[in-house]
Amino acid sequence: MNEEKKKALQALKTCKGQIEGIIKMIEEDRYCIDISNQMIAAQGLLKRANKLVLKQHMTLCVKAAIKREYDAEEKIDEVLGILDKLMDK
Repeated sequence: MNEEKKKALQALKTCKGQIEGIIKMIEEDRYCIDISNQMIAAQGLLKRANKLVLKQHMTLCVKAAIKREYDAEEKIDEVLGILDKLMDK
């Protein structure tokens, strides 16, 4: 596992803990703004993990496809599809 995947995995594990905490906060009927702030923090971790995964994909998969001139267009289209989804939000 390379460094980007390790960092993404750590961010996801941290996010998992935050989500479990958010669920507990809701069950305990905690203050809504505090819950919302925790949700924003969890979303930030998901974005960071996604960025790391996409970075790895670009530097490994897409780069390799371009070098061997095989599936390069397909790989680029995949990334563009993900970017479209990210920009729609």
